[in-house]
Amino acid sequence: MAGSTIKTVHDIFQSMEYGPAAASTTATAQAWLDHHSRSLGLFIDGKFIHPAGRQSRSLTDSKGGIVCSTVCAAEDDASQCASSAVSGYKAWSGLSCYQRAKMLLKLVSLLGQHGQCVSELCEACGASCSPSTLIRLLQYYSSWAQLRDTLISNWTPLGVVAVVVSDDCSLYSLMLKVLPALAMGNSVIVVPGQSTAPPVLLLAQLFTGAGLPAGALNVLTGSDVSLGAKVAQSPSISYLTYSGNKQDGLMLCKATAGLGIPISFSPFIGARCPFIIFESADIDSAVDGVIETAFRKKREVHWVLCVQESVLDSVVARLKLRLAGMKCVGLNSHEERALVDSAVLEAQQQGATLVQSCAAPSSGSQYPPTVLCGTAPSSPCVVNPSNGPLLPLMTFRSNSEAVTLGNHSPHGKAASIWTEDLTLALETAKSLSVGSVWVNSHSVSDPCLPVSGHKDSGTCTDGGQEGLYQFLRLSSSSSPLSRSLPVSLDYTKFGTAASPAVLPNESDSSSAPKPYLQFVGGKACKSVSGCSVAVQSPGGGNVLAYCPDGGRKDVRNAVEAAIKVQPGWMKKSPPARAQSLYSLAKGLESKRKDIATSINIQTGFSLDEADREVELGISKLSDWAAYCDKVKGGTLPMPQSGSALSYAEALGVVGVFLPDKNPLLSMVTLLGAAIATGNAVILVPSQKYPLPALAFIQVLQASDLPAGLVNVITGSRDQLTVALANHSVIKAIWYWGSAEGCQYLQHTCTSPLKTLRLFRQNDDGEDGGNDWCHPLVLEEMWRNAVQWKSVWIPTA
Repeated sequence: MAGSTIKTVHDIFQSMEYGPAAASTTATAQAWLDHHSRSLGLFIDGKFIHPAGRQSRSLTDSKGGIVCSTVCAAEDDASQCASSAVSGYKAWSGLSCYQRAKMLLKLVSLLGQHGQCVSELCEACGASCSPSTLIRLLQYYSSWAQLRDTLISNWTPLGVVAVVVSDDCSLYSLMLKVLPALAMGNSVIVVPGQSTAPPVLLLAQLFTGAGLPAGALNVLTGSDVSLGAKVAQSPSISYLTYSGNKQDGLMLCKATAGLGIPISFSPFIGARCPFIIFESADIDSAVDGVIETAFRKKREVHWVLCVQESVLDSVVARLKLRLAGMKCVGLNSHEERALVDSAVLEAQQQGATLVQSCAAPSSGSQYPPTVLCGTAPSSPCVVNPSNGPLLPLMTFRSNSEAVTLGNHSPHGKAASIWTEDLTLALETAKSLSVGSVWVNSHSVSDPCLPVSGHKDSGTCTDGGQEGLYQFLRLSSSSSPLSRSLPVSLDYTKFGTAASPAVLPNESDSSSAPKPYLQFVGGKACKSVSGCSVAVQSPGGGNVLAYCPDGGRKDVRNAVEAAIKVQPGWMKKSPPARAQSLYSLAKGLESKRKDIATSINIQTGFSLDEADREVELGISKLSDWAAYCDKVKGGTLPMPQSGSALSYAEALGVVGVFLPDKNPLLSMVTLLGAAIATGNAVILVPSQKYPLPALAFIQVLQASDLPAGLVNVITGSRDQLTVALANHSVIKAIWYWGSAEGCQYLQHTCTSPLKTLRLFRQNDDGEDGGNDWCHPLVLEEMWRNAVQWKSVWIPTA
């Protein structure tokens, strides 16, 4: 027809223009926004409220148009929200498991009815998350809500949980925190990012419509994550969990230090992830995969392409073919364009060559998809990648070199491996320090997969049954940290005070108290400083002994010894580790009388009570030996075609500050948990009762544990806290000590990130934490001693 504007299929594929959105598709989202006058309030106690005198924050779409505005909550709003959440928790946790599951399943049908509205709102706000993904999350966690008292008995909900995310966090990552917390019976306060705020407010309204008690889910919007710190100040908050970028996470961590609230972090936004192509891969599929994931407009991670040298030319040729004709990608600002130009120029100066879809525009906030071939691991575009469409490409020769390149990052979010050799794929997946590995695929996610952030990518596990335990506690235990206000603490001077009663190691008198040695690298030795500290009797009168005054250099030596032996110990078979633990229990039994005497002298317990503690310690070590080959994991049922495997892996080197209560039993329980799961340990005995741990060194010397696997350092607790907190190799710290020590660790252990387990002790040694005789303490400690990895293997 003359004058017709209808394009042929050939014309559409040549221009690759986006078609117009259907009018009916946008009606529901627009109607919901219009109903709220495009000004969304706070969602508290089951309804929207608009407090007077509050600032607002506008959200714009990709074209610069204003989608809506959200209220910036103040401290009064946070207090009101916390009070509502307490009431909501009482009502929600009081329901039966069946009733909670029924309500979550009702949401599935509601999402089916309003899925179009949710989808369009997510698209308009830049928080893309399909309704089908949300439905899968609801179906999975509704089943766990049903089974909580059946399969997770003896565990109870924490209470009120605060979920905080940064502006660049996806809606899926946020709901992966919210839904398991609700399924376990907690009430939740959500502090969303700017892009996720409108969809979360809509979902909160749908939750209430499905029958969720008022106050069980509240949403507070604000200008940044500092609102999360205001929420955490409420004494009713039991737990805070964060997902997003590292900068906001660091700010939140420092702002909440000393509040006495357990916190977990998942700062995976901006993480570097390896995309490894072996010579045995299907090159066409691998290149299609890397193009699809590396040049997305909105992405949470930065990919680094690692290609085996023998197929480099083939991969580059296919990259050029696939990049040809691709459109420029829009950047967020002209400043971001300047950063991209600078990164490309610097890479070229260091010898990198460019593969681009087209020449970069001379100006503007757009840039073509670009592969930087020949970059080095130390190149700035690899170490600190920009937000532009840049893909660094590095090469490797051998399989072991591929693993080294893949692990050359402070992050441990995910990796993609491409090879048709399944043995090679599984060996590589096992060796990479990441939480998710995709074989011949990428970006696959499902709530049944337990994933831990390795290294700087997180301190908790999300997904699967294992991801539920961060929202639960043992019925027999109370909160490890009592709520309090932060103390005034100079972090630069903490732990610098001189140890009390510092004396020379050598004594001229044969009748003087016995000098003890510490245990580093498999050898009993003095401290580097050559000084000792007096150990007082229970009444504080007599000097019982002298123990070494260890410090930063002793920690350095112990960590060097531990890091050498830990990888080999982790690779030992579970039966071999079990045999070593049985040998340790046998050695403790052979020294039973000596260690019972040390407990009696140090604590004032009767000999019968001391002997009873040694008996329990022997039993506990035998329990850990039996636990070695009972590690959970294996295949997981996936809704898609393919297989998924989950592994429980060791954390690495763990620092343990032992409690005053039950000095021997607590020590062997914590020691057994660490080494049974493949970790190396640096033990800091109780400063009040160090002698049982020092007497236990005789048992360690006679055991067949590798030298350096277990190290024992005595001295000032605060001084050793500073040394362990600032050591980059330490992966986790379990701490029993002062309020100041707990606050220091929460403030400091953020770069590099460490998994913390903190218990505040009073003067009597009570910590409100573990009952060391409880039968379930093994399961709880085991979960704290491992991190999870999931491997996804697709099939045709």
